[in-house]
Amino acid sequence: MNRTGHWEKIYADKAANQVGWYTPRLETSLEWITALGLNPDDPIIDAGGGASTLVDDLLEAGHTRLTVLDISGNALEQARQRLREKSKSVDWLQGDITEIELPKNHYRLWHDRAVFHFLTEQSLQQNYRNRMLDALRPGGYVVMGCFAPDAPPTCSGLQVQRYTAEALSNTLGSAFALKRQNNESHTTPSGVKQAYIYCLFQRIA
Repeated sequence: MNRTGHWEKIYADKAANQVGWYTPRLETSLEWITALGLNPDDPIIDAGGGASTLVDDLLEAGHTRLTVLDISGNALEQARQRLREKSKSVDWLQGDITEIELPKNHYRLWHDRAVFHFLTEQSLQQNYRNRMLDALRPGGYVVMGCFAPDAPPTCSGLQVQRYTAEALSNTLGSAFALKRQNNESHTTPSGVKQAYIYCLFQRIA
């Protein structure tokens, strides 16, 4: 399957507020990020951020070193158009998270909502994990939201991997310590209920 082509078509056919994972404000992510007490100039990456509004709220909160990575150029363009002049303050990266080269030991925070669970092959999960480990500073944090066991088995026409907090921790490995977890129910724009597990990890090795 051509993952890039799949996601380019999704964002060519739908506006940001029509995709299944859309929410106008990522309340849990923002609450947890605020609680970490990061400095305004600590580098943050939203992996698979696409057209998400997280970057808008982080800019509003005063964060100055933001990167949004997504496989879809169409998704990133939607976000740039929405932010207008503010988009110039963001580093926009188009690429596949399982392949792209990122700066080593650079980011203080890695955020991923609704991306990792699309990687159902173990090799792709390991590629993602290795890139995250390389790019995150020692002591850095990961905020990740994935489909929980009682979520639908598919999303946007693709199979997903569903996780408990323990299963997600085991998949990421011993270099990441689980610090916090929370179950959340998300309602898609079409009214479908989706169960998420949110986890906060810290890189310890």
